[in-house]
Parts: sequence; structure tokens; C-alpha cells
Amino acid sequence: MSERIGVYPGTFDPITRGHADIIRRGAKLVDRLIIGVTTNPSKDPMFTPEERMVMVEREVANLGLQNVTVVGFHALLMKFAEKQGASVIVRGLRAVADFEYEYQMAGMNQQLNSRIETVFLMADVSLQPIASKLVKEIALFGGDITPFVSREVRDEVVGRVKERGQLGDY
Repeated sequence: MSERIGVYPGTFDPITRGHADIIRRGAKLVDRLIIGVTTNPSKDPMFTPEERMVMVEREVANLGLQNVTVVGFHALLMKFAEKQGASVIVRGLRAVADFEYEYQMAGMNQQLNSRIETVFLMADVSLQPIASKLVKEIALFGGDITPFVSREVRDEVVGRVKERGQLGDY
């Protein structure tokens, strides 16, 4: 039997406890899980792709998962998944709004390559409200983001807010 490879794509700007939960659970479903760190032209990232790669690699190492690797990409997701030899795309869902968007994306991806399945994992109830966008917004206004990200990620986000001279008051 061939190795089952999954891809969990995202911008991870920054990586949150919710992302870590999906990584941990997704890694149980496949022999090898590739975290695809990408860019999204509709988002204004706080961190460069290289910084996000380092952040995600560190967080994955802290999870202690031996079957997870981190790869950066800037391409159509299905082309990336094909190149990785993936048979599964892992996506996390927090709310109905996520489902509507992800359902549409899964349908388009199936049209591009019907051999690659999309698997949705519901976010843990305690992690459902966490979104990278909201974490950044809380940090910009001086709020405590520790419940939503690891200590290391918190320090990086707070540092970036201070570096940019943005609204945060620490």
C-alpha cells in the first residue's frame, strides 16, 4: 500500500492554537502531513513568507510530530498537492461561514483534480473563535493574545506590532 500524504495549506499569519490542533489531528489521518505555507493576495500579512515558515516549523517541532513537514509554496493549491503526491487536503472549520467558503473551494478543487479528496476537521470547541486575523487585531489594540497562540508566537506578534509602531500599548 502506498503512503497516504495529506496537505494542510494556509497562510498561518500567525499560526494559532487552532492551527496546531488541526495539525495534531490531521497528522493522525495520514502517513505524512505537509503543512503548506502560502500567500493569499487578498490578505495583508504581518509576517513575510520566510518568517511564517520559521514560525510554523518551530510550532510543529514543539508538537513533537514525526510525520509532519513544512513546505512553502506560491502556486495553485492543487498543483502543489499534486507535486507533493498528496491524496488528501486537510482543512479546518470553525463556523458556518468557514464551511460555505471551504465547500466552494473543495468543489473547485475537485473539478481540478478529482483524485485528491478534501477532508474537513471541525475545530475543537474551545478553539473555534480563534482566527489569525482576530489575533492580530487584538494585538494591535494591546490585548493579550496568549490564550490564542504559543508564548513564542505571542512574543513575535507583539514584537512586530511594536516594531511597526502600531496601536498596541504594552
